[in-house]
Amino acid sequence: METTSQRDERLWKIAQSRAKFKTSLIIYLVTNAFFWAIWLATGAYGHGGTPWPVWPGIGWGLALAFQYFNAWHRDPFGDAVKEYEKLQAEKQRRGV
Repeated sequence: METTSQRDERLWKIAQSRAKFKTSLIIYLVTNAFFWAIWLATGAYGHGGTPWPVWPGIGWGLALAFQYFNAWHRDPFGDAVKEYEKLQAEKQRRGV
């Protein structure tokens, strides 16, 4: 049986991984927009073929997909939301 501190730490780790994912997503979007802007500014679009910003976007996007899965869909105990709600109710009951 888990103690309250163990549940708190587990929920804290889940919250941290979700916050890290959101930060990574913003960095991904901004950086890839910059890559596409460079590609357009250099006039490389007139040469045909696959645009080079596609390749870092795909590779980085795949890594980001794994990070998303680990942050939002991987809960080894399967009850993170229920535990969070229990903790919130417990805090309110104690008046914290």
